[in-house]
Amino acid sequence: MNRFAALLDRLAYEPRRNGKIRLIADYFRHTPDPERGWALAALTGALSFRNAKPGLIRQLIGERTDPVLFALSYDYVGDLSETVALMWPAPHGLNDTEPPPLSAIVETFTHIGRAEMPAVLTALLDRLDETGRWALLKLITGGLRIGVSARLAKTAVAALGDHAPDAIELVWPGLTPPYLELFAWAEGHGPKPETEDPAPFRPVMLSHPLEETDIGRLDPAEFRAEWKWDGIRVQAARAAGQDGQHVTRLYSRTGEDISGAFPDLAEALAFDGVVDGELLILREGRVQSFNVLQQRLNRKTVSPKLLMEFPAHIRAYDLLVEADEDLRERPFAVRRARLEALVAAHPAQGRLDLSPLVPFASWDDLAEARADPAAHGAEADAEAVEGVMLKRADSLYLPGRPKGPWWKWKRDPHSVDAVLMYAQRGHGKRSSYYSDYTFGVWTEAGELVPVGKAYFGFTDAELIEIDRFVRRHTVNRFGPVREVVHTQTEGLVVEVAFEGLARSTRHRSGLAMRFPRIARLRWDKPPGEADRLETLERMIGDGDGGGDQSHAPRRAAAVLGKQRSPAEGA
Repeated sequence: MNRFAALLDRLAYEPRRNGKIRLIADYFRHTPDPERGWALAALTGALSFRNAKPGLIRQLIGERTDPVLFALSYDYVGDLSETVALMWPAPHGLNDTEPPPLSAIVETFTHIGRAEMPAVLTALLDRLDETGRWALLKLITGGLRIGVSARLAKTAVAALGDHAPDAIELVWPGLTPPYLELFAWAEGHGPKPETEDPAPFRPVMLSHPLEETDIGRLDPAEFRAEWKWDGIRVQAARAAGQDGQHVTRLYSRTGEDISGAFPDLAEALAFDGVVDGELLILREGRVQSFNVLQQRLNRKTVSPKLLMEFPAHIRAYDLLVEADEDLRERPFAVRRARLEALVAAHPAQGRLDLSPLVPFASWDDLAEARADPAAHGAEADAEAVEGVMLKRADSLYLPGRPKGPWWKWKRDPHSVDAVLMYAQRGHGKRSSYYSDYTFGVWTEAGELVPVGKAYFGFTDAELIEIDRFVRRHTVNRFGPVREVVHTQTEGLVVEVAFEGLARSTRHRSGLAMRFPRIARLRWDKPPGEADRLETLERMIGDGDGGGDQSHAPRRAAAVLGKQRSPAEGA
């Protein structure tokens, strides 16, 4: 455990990507199995301990220290694990003993019951030093936040041998901790891992945002375009198992099996292969808003009523496997032709169709289509179009986000000017700053109502400015949340960009923003000139489920404002 704790500590302070890869690869080289496998599982987010809750950690530190001192320290440090690790008064001499290995800790916390957890966790915290306590708490609560992505950890595995990071990604689905076969193959003394799952997940290919500077160096003749739909990316895999029975699975873009939430769709699919596409709700021939799709997401069971009212649908983008043939190393143009034939042959009772290509001869043509999808073939589904996707006709299907083959060119976002109402501490590198902001707009009665919450979009310099404002203008506190001054004459106005609006009964304003982020700070604007709720109301049509019904003027205003209580949310 000490070696793993030291690795996490060094990674937290290493800013360079290549530096992090070297640290992780060196740890893997000098750490035996299965310890390194459990470390890889922790770094890739593959571990979960259901009985290790932050509330328990607060309870335990409350029994060892003065609660007021802890509250003051936690407010200053901003990170629960770090605060507890520094304040924990371990009995003298206990932390001089060798702590258990990482594998034993994982085994213990995987199978331990809720009643036993306090005593076991307390004993471990007593035996560890400050760094070890911090690493243990980060590990069991699942919040490492040390600047290491799953992709970067897999890249470190590839560095153990002569494999490319993509090769690790391709064999990763189906593997389980502690990854003995993966390390053996990576180091050259074992066969390539193979999964026995007939319908495994394949790592998805992602795109890069298209900037104006990119357009000038790209040749439109080399690309194909299609609409970018406002749903969730899914992968549908279907194949016959060893017993001859077909297995059908739906995966999210991260590889989570979501088949249980969409049994109607899984049962309708009849092709053998793997299709990459967008999960949508299609009702009366029209794609519904993302707000409607959310009625089906994150459910373990689905009632017959939901199945009938919110029929799931896949709009296909790509074909990765057909029958037993892997097509990922074939050009996109070839895969697209095969996909068209497959969808025509297997419409899946109307639950599967093709995402149409958008014809264009120049970037100006495509810009016009992007701005007005209804006039360029999308017709009734125009409100579900986020923008366009650009794919090189000769591009292979590569895992991850390679720069060059695929681009996403999203439509210009809406924006409003709004007033800061509440601020909350961030996490990880932002744990010392107030970086989660609730903002609101004015009603006709002159009340500020919350319409959204944002935690990104600003630069580090702007973060420091907002944090300073929050600390100097706090008027109330609710646990970790601070309420800041927000009147017609005092407060901070921010320009908020967002992708769309939907009606919501969960929010006092009756509206919910999709993907809000802070576009810029408006120090020049008094709060009283922030936008009004009716401005946002006009952006929403009268369609069922709300949804964004107006892409035409995308300008309004918002200020971080006042809310009844932090528990209500934005």
